Amino acid sequence: MDRKTYRQRRDFLVALGQALHKFGTPAFRLESHMLNVCHTLGLEGYFIVSPTLLTVVLWIPEISSKRHNYHIRVKPGDLDLGSLAKTDQLVDDVVSETISVAEASVQLKEILSAPAPYSLATTYFAFGITSAAFAMLIGFNWAEVWISFLAGIVVFSMICLLERFSSSNEALDPLVALAAALFSGMASYWFPQINVHLVVLSGIIVFIPGLSITLALKDLAARHLISGTSRLMDSLLCLCKLYFGSALGNALVKLFWEQPATLPISNIPAWMDWIAIPLLSLSLVIVFKNRLRDIPWSLLCCFIAFGGARFGAEYLGEGMGPFVGALLVGIYSNIWSRITNKSSLIILLHGVVLLVPGSKAYIGLDSAINGVAFIDLPQIGVHTFMMFMSILAGLIFARLLFPARKLL
Repeated sequence: MDRKTYRQRRDFLVALGQALHKFGTPAFRLESHMLNVCHTLGLEGYFIVSPTLLTVVLWIPEISSKRHNYHIRVKPGDLDLGSLAKTDQLVDDVVSETISVAEASVQLKEILSAPAPYSLATTYFAFGITSAAFAMLIGFNWAEVWISFLAGIVVFSMICLLERFSSSNEALDPLVALAAALFSGMASYWFPQINVHLVVLSGIIVFIPGLSITLALKDLAARHLISGTSRLMDSLLCLCKLYFGSALGNALVKLFWEQPATLPISNIPAWMDWIAIPLLSLSLVIVFKNRLRDIPWSLLCCFIAFGGARFGAEYLGEGMGPFVGALLVGIYSNIWSRITNKSSLIILLHGVVLLVPGSKAYIGLDSAINGVAFIDLPQIGVHTFMMFMSILAGLIFARLLFPARKLL
């Protein structure tokens, strides 16, 4: 291998690692995938991934004494499943020698610099639908659903304001929770039948780090201790910042308006859950920036997760419900990955996000501080922990029983 070829492959691998990290790929999958691509390109190396640091060590097998080390400071990635799918296809083209490494490097830069796949108006609507669908799943009446829809739009408006006027996103979590709490508290003046805490939770549901906690535990289970611990602590801190923002908003509202104690009015039929699931899935397609061609499979993944969890909870107990859902979702996504030769993450995360008990963790934090849960969930801490462990076990067993062809 001459020097020019080595440099091209080295630069491509480093850029690929940065791109996959930016798109929110879990550490255990990213490291395995990068090592596989490295060997395919005729190089040796190893990779260490954490939420804020990417370490790459590469060398030519015949010249193992000369190694090149790269330590790259990166920011925690956000889920961008559409770009992840494009990058995965690009790597397949390189491995099959359909395109050269130099051409792949140019296309990778184009993927990184591409504009958002959905318009601003579409994203506004998606945030509103996500909040409304979640309220439909856990709420009591239609007023909560409509107020949650507007709360989701308020939250996304706060995101846009911060992106425009602030170069740092450190205050993003408490500010979006503050905005949702202020809006929900004011709405309770005209709609006293709504549960303000539930509406706030629905408004910020996109920020609740249930999925992040699950991925952190998956990293820890795969013995990626640095990444798993860092991601877990970041998720817990995010949860605390969200709660502080909502608590501050509620306190400010009480300065002007004390909501009277009212019994919740229940007028949402149980069968509406099967309407809320596709609505939530379709909105998450936009939030996760999926490609339109993957929508049917993502939608089916959500139904499998929800149905599997319901079936498991009925016959194995509430704590085991997420295990059955995660097991079925894992097997389904791996089968889909084998058939389509795409990363199973593209549809897997849509099912997992319906199973993760991030909202219960938020409710448990509210209960611990205020002494009263706003939803009757006895022993919520134990249930939340058990559900996380059930999801983790389901994903591990699914990978054991029916492994995907791709490491990514």
